[in-house]
Amino acid sequence: MSTPSAPPPCPHLAAHRLSSRPLRFLRRCLRLRPLGRPEIRRDPRELPLCSPCAAAAPSPTSRLYACLSCAAVFCPSHAASHASASAGPGHQITVDVDRAELFCAACGDQVYDPDFDHAVFLAQSSSLLPSPSASPSPSAALRKRRRVDYRAWAPDPAEFALMSSADPTTSASAAAPAGLRGLNNLGNTCFMNSVLQALLHAPPLRNYFLGDRHNRFLCPRRTPVRHRATDADAARVACLACDLDEIYSAAFSGERMPYSPAKFLYSWWQHASNLASYEQQDAHEFFISILDHIHENIKDDQQKSHAQGHGDCCIAHRVFSGILRSDVTCTSCGFTSTTFEPCMDISLDMDAGDNSSFGVANTKPHVRNGERGLAGVNSKVSTLMRCLERFTRSERLDAEQKFFCEHCNERQESLKQMSIRRLPLVSCFHIKRFEHSSVKKVSRKVDHCFQFPFSLDMAPYLSSSILRSRYGNRIFPAEASDADAVSELSSEFEIFAVITHSGKLEAGHYVTYLRLNNHWYKCDDAWVTRVEEHTVRTSQAYMLFYVQKTLYYKACERAATV
Repeated sequence: MSTPSAPPPCPHLAAHRLSSRPLRFLRRCLRLRPLGRPEIRRDPRELPLCSPCAAAAPSPTSRLYACLSCAAVFCPSHAASHASASAGPGHQITVDVDRAELFCAACGDQVYDPDFDHAVFLAQSSSLLPSPSASPSPSAALRKRRRVDYRAWAPDPAEFALMSSADPTTSASAAAPAGLRGLNNLGNTCFMNSVLQALLHAPPLRNYFLGDRHNRFLCPRRTPVRHRATDADAARVACLACDLDEIYSAAFSGERMPYSPAKFLYSWWQHASNLASYEQQDAHEFFISILDHIHENIKDDQQKSHAQGHGDCCIAHRVFSGILRSDVTCTSCGFTSTTFEPCMDISLDMDAGDNSSFGVANTKPHVRNGERGLAGVNSKVSTLMRCLERFTRSERLDAEQKFFCEHCNERQESLKQMSIRRLPLVSCFHIKRFEHSSVKKVSRKVDHCFQFPFSLDMAPYLSSSILRSRYGNRIFPAEASDADAVSELSSEFEIFAVITHSGKLEAGHYVTYLRLNNHWYKCDDAWVTRVEEHTVRTSQAYMLFYVQKTLYYKACERAATV
């Protein structure tokens, strides 16, 4: 069995490397904006224009690219024309004037070069150095270079107490929470960065990796495999859990410069060769793929069978795995067939309804389960509560989906109802904003406004509540002794991450909003900024992450005591 390989790099970038010096020399052409965002250095009074059309960027979504060979500035359409019309090599590779990102005009896609990425890192690091006026004198510099004898450090009682109370998951500054670090875009990898930001701050998963429960230096999958009969050529096996452990260490190291998860991306390409490309991928598919491969890499107890639905065979299942209950009832005799299946997330259809309560005539705010209605803003509004009610609502199966009734001994019409038998520690809700019609062969994105509460009570959607509403307050011995029964406390959740999708279906962008210490932060690839609550509520939510309230408040209390 051969190891899947990564997609080939851009041929135009490879040709440019052979015909030109390394792109590290572009460090002198870079500068940083006040928030640390790199851009191409230019005169403040200079307005970059496209040379053929002499037009500036009309909107923030438009881009202007500078050719690395002739320094001419073009819009995306003229950049492609310039690349095809130029006879010499090198005119295909350009750099984004405002974002300092490499772009191949011939391929029409972002490209990644380690030398250029290092140049951006050096430009960001140089901005943190002290000014020349504060530099020491030559004699002082010579004294600092003088070698001193090594002395072992032994902490005193005060230092030892400080180390004992130190916690990498907390921070003394509310303006800069621990673990808040941007991730560089490696070429249409915003889908990966958005999911990684949510995983980095999922409390149970974060505690697992920061607690050294998976040590990348001791992982057996990182050791050479010498006795392999089926795959003798494979010396090492890529382990996503090890790469994720490295990202956790980098994020919670205290460093604020953006981190490049290139090693993690390459390892994921090895596991998911069908998705190994520089094209934009779906964040939800990436999330499920990551959990599946972590499940393959980490198995704490090989004796436990995850097929039984316990969901405790690995850290991914212990954190995200829940159990759904499906009841199919025969409409003729009332016989009910019950099945259980594990789930890592819940996908919800957007249901705008008539939304009469959200019309212009309604001026009072609508509040339900923590949701704040946006009266008079949009007639097409979906809410998380209505989507969950629709998910657990009883529905009549079509005539083509008649199920075989064991009591009637024939196929009968039936009613199907879903409910949640066991809630996970972290609940992930996937909002289906992308619709695909196999009949019309048309795909589109649903841009309806979606409202969601910050505090969520999942009790109405549990199997116990559904059965109670169906049969009344009867005591069922099988349900009463169920080990997966959910208590009232564990049914209350708090939101901690929201992944949004902006733009169209073909060309969109993923952004993550993190709730840390009761403040919201926007993680847009390498740029992390603090935002208001209203910005999060009005965003186009695509994935919602909730953690059990007891775990959320424990994390907040630990952060407040530091």
